[in-house]
Amino acid sequence: MRPHVLLFSAALPVIGTWSAFATPADRVATVTSTPGCVAFWDFVQREPSGARRFTAHVPAGATNHFPLDAGNYVHDYWGEGRTASYADFPLLGRGPFGEAIRIRQETDATFRPFLFVPRARLHDSSIDLKGPGQSVTVVVWAIRESGNHALAGIWHEGTDLKQNETAGIKRVERGQRQYALFAGLNRAGAACGHVSENGASSFLNRYALHKSNSAGVAPAVPADSSAAVLDASWQCFAMTYNHATHELTGWLNGVAGDRWLENPKTDTLIKSAYQAWLQARLHREPGLQPGEDPAFPPDQFYQPPEDQLVSTKILRESVDERVELREFRYTRIEVTLRRGADGTFTETARDLAALRLNPWWFSHVRLYTPANDGTGGPFTIGRVIHSSRGVGFTGWIGGVAVFNRALGAEELAKLAQLRSLATTASGR
Repeated sequence: MRPHVLLFSAALPVIGTWSAFATPADRVATVTSTPGCVAFWDFVQREPSGARRFTAHVPAGATNHFPLDAGNYVHDYWGEGRTASYADFPLLGRGPFGEAIRIRQETDATFRPFLFVPRARLHDSSIDLKGPGQSVTVVVWAIRESGNHALAGIWHEGTDLKQNETAGIKRVERGQRQYALFAGLNRAGAACGHVSENGASSFLNRYALHKSNSAGVAPAVPADSSAAVLDASWQCFAMTYNHATHELTGWLNGVAGDRWLENPKTDTLIKSAYQAWLQARLHREPGLQPGEDPAFPPDQFYQPPEDQLVSTKILRESVDERVELREFRYTRIEVTLRRGADGTFTETARDLAALRLNPWWFSHVRLYTPANDGTGGPFTIGRVIHSSRGVGFTGWIGGVAVFNRALGAEELAKLAQLRSLATTASGR
C-alpha cells in the first residue's frame, strides 16, 4: 500500500529556527551550502533527458553529477536473478526534500537491488574520499523499517568469503571498502560509521571492524504506515571521520552520545579488537611474552592512546593488592598492583575491561586508496555488495549527502532539523 500525500495546515508551528513551510529548495540549499558538501542526492533532481536517472547536487563548476544506476548485485556477481530498474524503487511522493525512495524487504533471494555510481564514473572524483589526511561525513535522511545494514557509501564488502552463499559464484572480488554509513550493524537502528584502511578485514577477523555506533537508536516503522506516521518518523543518520583526531563517530538526529562495550574479549566480533590490543601490549614488553603471537601483523595492532587518565576507581583492595579501573578516552583498563616490601605498589597485570564504540578510535592514518585497476568499489545507496546476500536495511531514504570533511555537532544538529520538515511533492 502506498501512503497518501498529507497536506499541511497553515497552523503548523515553527520548529526551532525553521519554518514548517520552508520549501524543499530552501532545505536543499541548507545542505549544499554546508561547507564541504561534494554531493547531495534528494531523489528529485534527475537528468534532463534520456534515462532521467537521479543526479546529485554538486558544487558550482563541478562536471560530475553522479547519476545513479539501478543494479542487482546478485545478478552481477552470481549470474542469478533478474536485472534491476528504477521501477524496483517505489517513490513516496514527498519527504524532507520532496521525494523518497523505498528499499523493500525483497523475498527473492536472487534479487538485491541498489542504486549506485559505478567505480569507473567516480574514481578520483570528489566523492572518492581516500588516502592520508582525509576526513569524511555521510548524512542520510531515512525511515527505518527493518535491518541494520548499509545506507550509503563506498563499501564493497567483497564476494571472496568462503561460505554457502558463495558456492558457484561467478565473480570473486576482495573487499573494496573506504567509508560508509550503516543503520546499526551490531546495534540495529543506531547510526553506524565504518571506515577501512585496506579495503578488507581488521585485526585478522574476516570482517572490517573499525566502526562506531550512536547512543540513540531509530525505531522500526512499517514502510506502508499512514502518511501522518511516516511524516513524523524521519530520522537523520550521520557518520563522521575526523582524520586529525582519528575519531569515527555515529550521530542520530544530530546527537552522538557515548557508547561503551564492556568485557570486549567475550564479544562475538569485537573480541578481535581485544586480541589486537592484547598483542600490541605484549609486543611492547621485552622478550616473548606468554600468549604473544609473534606472527601477529603490527599494522593490525590496536593501541588507542592511554596518555591522559580520565578517572580511577578502586574495584577491590587488600593489604597486599589493589585492583583499579582506569578510564581513558577510548579504553577502560583493569590494573592489578602489588605492594612491595617498601610499601609501594607496582603494576603486575593489566587487561582491557571496556572499549569505547562511540567515538571509535581509528588506528590508521589513511583511508583505503584503491588504484584505478578494478580494486575500488562503487558508491551505493540502499545496499552494498557482500558475500552473504542478506536483505539489509529496508525503509525509505529521502536524502543522501557526502562531505569531504568532518562536520561538527552544531552543523549536524542543523541538518538533523530538516527531518521534521516534510512537505508535499508539489511544494518544490
